[in-house]
Amino acid sequence: MKKIGFLSFGHWTPSPQSQTRSAADVLLQSIDLAVEAERIGIDGAYFRVHHFARQLSSPFPLLAAIGARTRTIEIGAGVIDMRYENPHYMFEDAGSADLISGSRLQLGISRGSPEQVIDGWRSFGYQPKEGEDDAAMGRRHTEVFLQLLRGEGFARPNPRPMFPNPPGLLRLEPFSQTLHERIWWGAATNATAVWAAKLGMNLQSSTLKFDETGEPFHIQQAKQIRAYREAWKQAGHTRTPRVSVSRSIFALINDMDRAYFGHDSNSQDKIGFLDASTRAVFGRSYAAEPEKLVEQLRQDEAIAEADTLLLTVPNQLGVEYNVHVMESILTHVAPALGWR
Repeated sequence: MKKIGFLSFGHWTPSPQSQTRSAADVLLQSIDLAVEAERIGIDGAYFRVHHFARQLSSPFPLLAAIGARTRTIEIGAGVIDMRYENPHYMFEDAGSADLISGSRLQLGISRGSPEQVIDGWRSFGYQPKEGEDDAAMGRRHTEVFLQLLRGEGFARPNPRPMFPNPPGLLRLEPFSQTLHERIWWGAATNATAVWAAKLGMNLQSSTLKFDETGEPFHIQQAKQIRAYREAWKQAGHTRTPRVSVSRSIFALINDMDRAYFGHDSNSQDKIGFLDASTRAVFGRSYAAEPEKLVEQLRQDEAIAEADTLLLTVPNQLGVEYNVHVMESILTHVAPALGWR
């Protein structure tokens, strides 16, 4: 059995070819898509976070709204860039969204991805400490956030407060008792996957990874997952961690599917550079008739290793078509692979 969710980047553009022509369109359609995904049996609704872009950027109002409109589906981010976050304010936002949803929040966080602007986190008021780079700053913000999630008091109460205080040092509120078990780290390297395991975070591995061995993407990703699980075991955590991978997968059922995605039927991994020195491997897309798709996916080692699969969806094609995309996977692909 495998949990299957969707991952939306929340693109919008004023182009007449897009079903999401404004920020309002993409936000409202994201809520509708999560509702429909729950109805057809999808396990999770996840959303990417990008700043300074015509995409989803502020996750917690959206996640809270979805939590209020749904009952069973997991809701999450994949991922929130911690270089931009105040861990204390984020704690309050995340706790509120989790309580509204009935503890269904699966919060993916990370150091972030290549940006639309230069050092955008500086515009949000953050800068690395002496000796830090921006990635280290993001990890520092993460460690503060994880410490807050333990729920221990740390702030001295005012001796003459406006409202009565409980005894002792105060923690932030609202506090969600189990949210600390539902934090995921988006790792692009083996080393950060191991670091996440040591800190007790679940693992999100996307369709991009630093090219550390020159092997095919799915093999490198599978090795990353195994290294993460070994580090988790060595750290002595008592619960079983969760691991997700993201894939673009399209079952070609009708002429519209073939028109949109038939050109991806021979897709291969791609190599690119995130900056002048960072070589990355981008995983292939899968697009084929269901029987062929099943055979292709059986060869993907990382999907086999993961307990959760996130299907990247073309959100600009609208809610109805994206429901069709997901339902095609649930009906024609997942049972043959033992995912359902």
